[in-house]
Amino acid sequence: MDFVLSLMVGLLLVILIAVLIIHPYTIIRDLVNYFFKDYINRYLLLKKLKPRYKKILVDYCLYYHQLDAQDQKIFRRRVQKFISIKEFVPRGDLRKVTDEMKVLIASSAIQLTFGHPGVYFEHFWKILVYPDTYYSNIAQRYHHGEVNTKGYIILSWVNFMEGYINRTDGINLGLHEMAHALKLENAIRNNEYDFLDFDVLKSFDIESKKEIEHIRNGDIEFFRDYAGTDEHEFFAVVVENFFERPALFKEKKPYLYDLTSKLLNQNPLNGRGYGEMG
Repeated sequence: MDFVLSLMVGLLLVILIAVLIIHPYTIIRDLVNYFFKDYINRYLLLKKLKPRYKKILVDYCLYYHQLDAQDQKIFRRRVQKFISIKEFVPRGDLRKVTDEMKVLIASSAIQLTFGHPGVYFEHFWKILVYPDTYYSNIAQRYHHGEVNTKGYIILSWVNFMEGYINRTDGINLGLHEMAHALKLENAIRNNEYDFLDFDVLKSFDIESKKEIEHIRNGDIEFFRDYAGTDEHEFFAVVVENFFERPALFKEKKPYLYDLTSKLLNQNPLNGRGYGEMG
């Protein structure tokens, strides 16, 4: 028995040594990603935002202005990375996806993921932009935007911009669709899998079921009735209100607000977000 055990231990050591010799890069890479992934994504391997993009960010992104200088630098670089790794495709009568479109779409994604430095929606590699409301042959109805599990985020530019005209109504297409992408990305097994805190997400799902039931029964205290569609739409509506109406959200639904803050790892009432914060 001792001989067999010694043989097994020896065999395991040989395999380990062989793996270390043959695949040192893979092992080192995985170890570095495990321990330093957030640091790398926050500070390293990020290019500066192109000057013409920066002007757009400064002119139009209120969230960006509410960050301190160091976070603004990180935000700019993350926006540049998002733009660099995505394919932006004009659809319908739209002739081209402009710099303004790219920057503002990217900034809506980074706003949502700013508390998760390593998340860039890896699965969603293509952004389709329509000029206005478009007809979906699959759903057989008109859409303002949608997230396709094949890897597409689809947006109507008119509706996207309307979300930023009124910053306090709790309706924002960009944040809404990015919220769908965020929830799906967390469940897809890739390099960004399972980044949302499991226990907090579980508590959020329990609370969302209660809120959806209230909404369906006509008891609309804060969220609009569309939030009662299902748990996915509820999450997206919660995200819209988290950034656009944080003070009222906190007042009306303090427990749900705190859960959302923990999920996104940020708090608009402490200096990140816009709307009621002025």
